[in-house]
Amino acid sequence: MIDQQVRAWTVLDPAVLDVLSALPREEFVPAAYVSMAFADTEIPLGHGEFMMTPTVEGRVLQALELGENDHVLEIGTGSGFLTACLAKLAGTVMSIDIYEDLVRDATRKLAGAGIDNVELRTMDATRELPGDRYDAIAVTGSIEMFDPRFVDALRPGGRLFVVVGSPPVMDARLFRRTGDTDWKSESLFETSLGPLVHGTLAPQFVF
Repeated sequence: MIDQQVRAWTVLDPAVLDVLSALPREEFVPAAYVSMAFADTEIPLGHGEFMMTPTVEGRVLQALELGENDHVLEIGTGSGFLTACLAKLAGTVMSIDIYEDLVRDATRKLAGAGIDNVELRTMDATRELPGDRYDAIAVTGSIEMFDPRFVDALRPGGRLFVVVGSPPVMDARLFRRTGDTDWKSESLFETSLGPLVHGTLAPQFVF
C-alpha cells in the first residue's frame, strides 16, 4: 500500500509514511471489508459514509504538517483510522461525527490501538463546532461552498484541509490562517469525496 499507492501519489513525508505503515488499518475497517483494507478504494461505513482511500489519507496528513504539540480538530470521525493517524502525529485530537454509532465504534478501536490523546464527540459540524482554537483541522467530507467558520476555528498559523465543490470533480484545498482576520489558500489536487451531512446546498428553484 505504501510503495505502490501512497508514495506514488507524492506522499513523501517520512513521519506520515511511518504512521501509515505502523497503524493496523485492517482493524479500523468494517469486518465485511477487511479484505479491502489496503486497496486504494473507499470502504463503506454505513449511513452512506465511506472511509477515505489510503492515498487521500496520506495527502491529508502530509498537507497539515503536524507537530507533536499541535491541537487538531477532525470533522468526520468515520472509521477512526485517520483519527488514529492524526493522534500519532499531533499532541491532542478532538474528533466529531454526526453519527453516534460511528463515534462509539471509533472509540473502541482507538482504545484497542492504545491511543489515548483523542476526545470524541457526537456533533454536526455544519451547525456547531467545539468551542476551541486549533493548530490544524481536517475535514473528511466535502462541502459544496467554503465555510469560513472552519478558518475562524484556527489559531494564527493554523492549517485547514477541506475538499470544496460538487461532483464529479472537487478541489482539495489547504487554508493557512495568516493573522487574526486573514488567511490564504492553495489548491492541492482534484478529487471527488462524499459530502458532510448537510454539507450540500439546498436545491435551487429556477423560474
